[in-house]
Amino acid sequence: METRAPFWSKLAVAAILPVMIAMGCEPQQQAQAGDQHLLRGGQEEFGHYNLVEDWPRPLSESLDGDFDGYTWGSQAAIYAESPNRIWVAQRGLRELPPGNEPWTPGGLADPPLSGTGMDRTEYIIFALDGAGNVVEYWDQHDELFEAPGVNSRGPHKIKMSPYDQDKHIWVIDDQLHVIYKFTYDGEHVMTLGEVGVPGRGPNNFARPTDIAWLPDGTFFISDGYDGTRVAKFDPEGNFLMDWGEAPADPNNPGPNEWNTVHSIAISADRRIYVVDRAHRRMQVFDEDGNFLDMWSTGRYSLPYAHEITIDPVTGEEVIWVADGGTNRILKYDLEGHFLYGWGLEGSDPGKFDGPHSLSTDQEGNLFFAEVFNGRLQKFSPLSDADPSKLVGELLREYTPTQ
Repeated sequence: METRAPFWSKLAVAAILPVMIAMGCEPQQQAQAGDQHLLRGGQEEFGHYNLVEDWPRPLSESLDGDFDGYTWGSQAAIYAESPNRIWVAQRGLRELPPGNEPWTPGGLADPPLSGTGMDRTEYIIFALDGAGNVVEYWDQHDELFEAPGVNSRGPHKIKMSPYDQDKHIWVIDDQLHVIYKFTYDGEHVMTLGEVGVPGRGPNNFARPTDIAWLPDGTFFISDGYDGTRVAKFDPEGNFLMDWGEAPADPNNPGPNEWNTVHSIAISADRRIYVVDRAHRRMQVFDEDGNFLDMWSTGRYSLPYAHEITIDPVTGEEVIWVADGGTNRILKYDLEGHFLYGWGLEGSDPGKFDGPHSLSTDQEGNLFFAEVFNGRLQKFSPLSDADPSKLVGELLREYTPTQ
């Protein structure tokens, strides 16, 4: 069986290589296949990562079904539980224009597929292994993502609480205004919200977008595209409180005012970091909704998703943002200071158009779901990567499935 060197051991060369060069030693480290750079030339087109080619594999290689003329749906949500269990909530399948090769991503089709619609409400929740093969598919739940008379486009987010030893899986559908909770083996155990019924209440949402947890299971919903709030629930799903409103002056939005509450994450000291997407900023609150801080993500920014990870160099928490305005991946400290960024806009492999969700596994691999290009992408760390330029591992206190 193939064995891998521990991920962090690969990074040790980043620390010792400058010393070796200064001493006149020839480094013994050899380039891995596909490295975009090691010592000479190149540029940070993919940050300090390699693009993993041909990932994922076409669904037709793993599953039975009629896939003729169809391709991946708009990709909104990905969560890497482990290197061999990457959960995906896909927006069904899209029909390819005639003449395109099978499984051409929508952004590379001729003509390109526009929008984020869904032509077939199938193959929505599934899991991939490290090679990109489907290892699980919940076909029994495809029907949850269609509703008569409602313009559903499929899920918005898929996540697991880092503190839940039972590893429930949560899926949010913004256009149906609902949040679904499943057991790890796929039993549907909770629905928050009313299908197709928008609103602001204990059990109504207005296009919810994301979820985050405290260690005791208390959770927060960012709500959302049409909603202007964060809603707080106890571990059993009982409504506790909410906060937020539309701006009194749209040209000068203030604290606790929102335009597209799109992503949410919680730091170790229980601060709630919430993306205010159309206002191009991050807002920060305590767990009772009291405003703490706010900072811009840039003039041309549209922050889509963010995760809080541990910086491998400093050991401090940092924020990584997938930005749909600039199609770049951005690193900030928890006070909002910009530290690093990379990424290129486009449809070619390794570029981005709508990086809507990001996740990492325990080996340092980085995953993205792109809504407009209609694809998933996987990146692996360079063998000579600067650890400070890698996203780092997500918090996980459960035991992942290997």
